[in-house]
Amino acid sequence: MNEPFDIRNAFEKISSGTRTIAVIGSMNADYTVETETLPQPGETVNGGPLQILAGGKSANQASAAAHIGAQVKMLGALGTDDNADFLFSTLAQAGVSMDSVARMEGTSGTTVITVDAHAENTIVYSAGSNAKVNPEYVRSVQRTIQEAAVLGICFESPVESVIEAARIAHRAGVKVLLNNSPFRPELPAEILANIDILLVNEHEMSHMLHLAPPTGGDWAQLDWDGVAQRLCELGCDQAVVTLGSQGAYVLDANGFVENDGHSWRFLKAVKVKAVDTTGCGDAFMGAILAGLTADLSLYDSARLAVYVAGYAATGLGAQSSYGTSKQIVDLLVS
Repeated sequence: MNEPFDIRNAFEKISSGTRTIAVIGSMNADYTVETETLPQPGETVNGGPLQILAGGKSANQASAAAHIGAQVKMLGALGTDDNADFLFSTLAQAGVSMDSVARMEGTSGTTVITVDAHAENTIVYSAGSNAKVNPEYVRSVQRTIQEAAVLGICFESPVESVIEAARIAHRAGVKVLLNNSPFRPELPAEILANIDILLVNEHEMSHMLHLAPPTGGDWAQLDWDGVAQRLCELGCDQAVVTLGSQGAYVLDANGFVENDGHSWRFLKAVKVKAVDTTGCGDAFMGAILAGLTADLSLYDSARLAVYVAGYAATGLGAQSSYGTSKQIVDLLVS
């Protein structure tokens, strides 16, 4: 049986902490339009007003963590266009330290997002300045990485730079959390050797492990102890597998004593009226980063993340939908 979770106390630990999160990667301007249905290949559909919102997986994760009181340092590159100023100021206003962000000649990263009436979306990503986050830049900010409690990485930056950041963090004893997104079915050995926790969704996990999705989409049918063991064999002792509106599984190859020795624990999602799921996965990761920095266990960090991501689904866009701890508690905690 799961012990009671005091979300207010978790938020307090995060907001009163002094250790930092380093997040390296992407900052994007999200060109977002709402439609009744997502277009099929070759089809044109009518959409609502175009909105330009702040996004980028790494920036979203940094913003979500800062919104709930964590000390966050953003690492990456912006361009020299108008979007660069917009993205910089939006993150700074959220409380993210932007001191180490570089400016590169050219355009900033962008995405084109379509959101339908059921809150589902399609996303096209153009890297822009994010592609210029090279290993040389990573080494120039290595002190910020080494001084952090935890590093968040994903694959919206060149893979050689992601590897370099993970290597620097691992050597310094900094915990590394990898969101395998955009998805890579086979992770480089240099990544697996230098990360501590893997975050994927259910489809990414099944693809990585060559598992057929369960009949009828009932992921509870899977042998989650076996999943944990197979991920451990890949080099991932700890992992979180998100299932969208169904919740998440927290996996630990060492097992959970309070769960009859099983190497997994299941978390239900928070019930909300979803408006847009864009950026919810990033909000989930940002909350885990914040929880780990405050010395919460991975499981309790994920319990917190369920609420943070649930709140994010109630608003349009990514960073624009993220809530403070008070907003999240007021809406979702009775």
